[in-house]
This record gives sequence, C-alpha cells and structure tokens, in this order.
Amino acid sequence: MTKRKPAVRNRIRLRKNDLVEVISGKDAGKRGKVLKVLREKNRVIVQGVGFIKRHTRPNPQRNIKGGIAEREAPIHVSNVMIVSSEDDKRTRIGFKVLADGRKVRIARRGEGVLDR
Repeated sequence: MTKRKPAVRNRIRLRKNDLVEVISGKDAGKRGKVLKVLREKNRVIVQGVGFIKRHTRPNPQRNIKGGIAEREAPIHVSNVMIVSSEDDKRTRIGFKVLADGRKVRIARRGEGVLDR
C-alpha cells in the first residue's frame, strides 16, 4: 500500500469579495468577485467564471428540483490575479505594516492599499 502525500499548502493571499481577473484557461480575461476561498485545495470560486453543468435528481423532501443546473467550479489560485482598485489593472499582492501597527495587503503595482 502506498501512502498519499499531503497536498502542498501555499499561502493564499486572496480573500472573499476581492475582485480578480482570470489569467489563464478558457475564461482568461474575465473578471469576477471571489465567492469562496478553498484553502486546503488552493482554489477559489469566482462569480460568473468557470461554469460547470450539474445533473441533479429531484428530491421533494429537500425541496430540490431536478434538471441540469449550472454553477461555478473552483479555479486554482495560480490562474487568477487580484485587480487593483486604483488603476483597474491586475497586480500581485504584497504586505506592509502601517504606522498604527496594522498589517495590510498592498498592490505591487502602484503600492495602493487593497484592504479597507
């Protein structure tokens, strides 16, 4: 029996409600808001990007209608970049400690603060 290696966990710098742009894959160039961050799988779910069709069986007890439902699939974090609110361009994320002691995320392009 072979042992499975644990998944390599990278530090994900994206957060929920961040505006991101897809940089590779079939949806390259599309923008959307991060709905969910799946840290253990290094993936994010982006609103309006990466749709899959899910066939569901009707279940009256749970009030689920049957049919083909479309929903967003998780995308690997390496395939998305955050969009800077200053110049509306995609950028890398850095960190900076402010004078009041808070640690905030900054955009590497333009050095603008990403956190509110």
